[in-house]
Amino acid sequence: MSGSDTAGRAPATDAAAALLQRLLERGVTEIVLSPGSRSQALALAAAELEHQGALRVHVRIDERVAGFTALGIGRESGLPAVVVCTSGTAVANLLPAVLEAHHSAVPLLLLTADRPPELRGVGANQTTRQPGLFAAATRFEADAPVPDELDPDGTGAQSVMMRRLADEALDAALGCGARPAGPVHLNLPFREPLAGALPPWAVPAAAAVPAVQDQADPAAPAEDEAALSGALYQGGGGIGESDVPPDAEDPTVLERGPRTVVIAGAGAGPDAERIAHEGGWPLIAEIVSGARFGRNLIHGYRELLADPALGGRVQRAVVLGHPTLSREVTALLSRTDVEVIARRGPGEPLNLNGASTAVDEIAVGTGPADREWLGEWMQASRAAAVDLSPPAPDAQGLASVVPAQRLGAISAELDVLRAPLDRDVLVDAVWRATWPHDRLVFGSSRLVRVADRVLGGKKVPVHANRGLAGIDGTVSTALGVAIASQSGGRAGMTRVLLGDLTLLHDVGALLFPAAEDEPRIQVIVGNDGGGTIFDGLEVAQVAGPEAMERVLYTPHSARLEHLALAYGWEYQRITTRAALDQALTSPAGGRQLIEVPLQR
Repeated sequence: MSGSDTAGRAPATDAAAALLQRLLERGVTEIVLSPGSRSQALALAAAELEHQGALRVHVRIDERVAGFTALGIGRESGLPAVVVCTSGTAVANLLPAVLEAHHSAVPLLLLTADRPPELRGVGANQTTRQPGLFAAATRFEADAPVPDELDPDGTGAQSVMMRRLADEALDAALGCGARPAGPVHLNLPFREPLAGALPPWAVPAAAAVPAVQDQADPAAPAEDEAALSGALYQGGGGIGESDVPPDAEDPTVLERGPRTVVIAGAGAGPDAERIAHEGGWPLIAEIVSGARFGRNLIHGYRELLADPALGGRVQRAVVLGHPTLSREVTALLSRTDVEVIARRGPGEPLNLNGASTAVDEIAVGTGPADREWLGEWMQASRAAAVDLSPPAPDAQGLASVVPAQRLGAISAELDVLRAPLDRDVLVDAVWRATWPHDRLVFGSSRLVRVADRVLGGKKVPVHANRGLAGIDGTVSTALGVAIASQSGGRAGMTRVLLGDLTLLHDVGALLFPAAEDEPRIQVIVGNDGGGTIFDGLEVAQVAGPEAMERVLYTPHSARLEHLALAYGWEYQRITTRAALDQALTSPAGGRQLIEVPLQR
């Protein structure tokens, strides 16, 4: 290679380009990065590929925000977004998103820049032990060798190794093989010079290879396989042998005989509704399950599970997803007299009663359905259904020529319009405004439990970080969902319904780069001035009022309108149902923060 061919080049950039190019060929098109010096080769290569129209870059100054934004993209699209960050504490800030991705089986690909090995453990600035940092939660991890060569045409040993590393990482993130999808960590140490000109061969491929396809590089020399395995530190991942599901088997066939209920937790999806329908069984679907629809859906399930005449007579529970929202479901699944059949999920196997059976797939056997059992549940469900729709106008009174009747009808209408909002009405308004082309994201706040208690059935795409049920990164996740769901000019609004503390915990997500296209998103905040979720937990019976207020309720005086103004969001403060309905359904673009004051 002549000097003119290498002018301005750097091994770090050549390696970064080979890695990103392969990910791009495999269908990965979203990169979320946080600026930093050690990661500049990755960042500048990504910027150039974005300039060429090959991918999209989303810049976030807060690595925790970046991690959850990528999580939201992966949750919505099913493909991993790439997270790029510099070394040191920047990497540690990704841990909450990694844990959520692990427990929710969301694909996520971390590219963390690092100091070279000779600077580790000697007191070098911004250096810590990054390899293995996420070992308990990752599907695959590798500490790559330091790039030390320039590649004339993209086929050198270093480029081949990086491309193979990209393949292995992407396959692991997508769950190819025995393990479920989840997070992957590639630690990438670089020596100076930390960046240079993009190599001439680093151009977008003519056609992307489907991301789920197992791709081996046909140009790779056989000897490079041994070089790759010897050069990388590879961790075993975060799933123990007992947690790894076996190869796909025939579905487990469930006979219709026992009195059965189907439980749909977070991530269950429409399979839960299908199984309930085929089996003729009651469907208990959490609001975050993606299965809250269909003719077998049970309303007011908490009270019915606690009823000895219904919940007390359950003999078998079929579980899909991760149930987290009610104690009644937990109590049912903990009973030793109930047979629990749980479809394997991404995290720990469900086994609250110590005798649950984990299966890969579920099918329903032949034979007559127990119509009497289902009928009892459906009758009780109809009686427990909650109708929160505003009363219809008194058309006859409004048209009356009798002044008293007409004025009375007008007064009743004004009372409806001016009625203050409570939590039930808030969740109902958001639910009614959301349709299949929209996306709804719930925060782990009091409001998701209210929604689970009162809302009816509707087939809309719902997301929530219920893997660990934390309040971390809710706005960031919703922004990632909006980015993915609206890509390619697709229609729809992303709405996130959350409490005030959940918003404040992720307030950094409100910062949005001016250079990026704004997604359509409405952040609806039920503001009751603190963590009122604790009012309904056992601690409220234990803690004194002063301690409850100080260390649990966490009151605050944050002015959300000022936050919205500072971060460039449109803001509305809404106190009535009519105004809320108008705000949710009026055509509007960009980022909107809607505050709804609530009583404690």
